[in-house]
Parts: sequence; structure tokens; C-alpha cells
Amino acid sequence: METAPRLKAEIWVKALIRRCEVAGAAAMVVRRGDSTSGTVLVKVNRLDRTATVYAPARAGDGTLIWLAGTGAAPVPEPDADSYVERQRKFDPDLWVVEIEDREGRHFLQEPLG
Repeated sequence: METAPRLKAEIWVKALIRRCEVAGAAAMVVRRGDSTSGTVLVKVNRLDRTATVYAPARAGDGTLIWLAGTGAAPVPEPDADSYVERQRKFDPDLWVVEIEDREGRHFLQEPLG
């Protein structure tokens, strides 16, 4: 099984932020990780005190998918922040991108699992 070459984390993050900006949503890096190989979490803040955090995973065939680490429904923002903090303790090279969008758009082009 072959997997596609991985983009450097920093380049991927810049592309995600640009996609958000083009669509009229605010996005920013709230935690910078390793520029080459850091894992990226995407927190979508709905600006109503709720959020969803998406984490990358690999499907059975090796393709990248995104899972709602905080669950299918938005959670209170402090719960989302707690999830991010727990993940950060496991991975000090972790990136965190926060998207502020009332519609809850995540702008992830890869499939959601």
C-alpha cells in the first residue's frame, strides 16, 4: 500500500488558513508545532461558545481522514480547549489552528471519518 507524500506541516497550515480567508472566515495558528512533521489539530470555534476539534487519522487504506475528536456535535469551548491540551501533552510538536466561523465550516478538503 502506497500513501501520498506528506506536505510539511507548516505549508499545509498556511494553505488551510488561506482557504479560510478566501471563504471569509478568520483562521490563525494558536500553537506552532514542528514545521516539518508536526501533527495539526483544527479547532472550529462557532462564536457561540461552542467548538469542534478535528484530528487527523488514517483510514484502513492509508488515506488521510479527519475525525471530530470532541464528538459529532459541537461542545462547550472549554471542553474543546481541554481536548487540545490533553493532546498537546502527548505530542509537544502539535500544531493548533483555530477557525472562527459561525457556520462551523472546517475547510478540510480531506474526508471526515
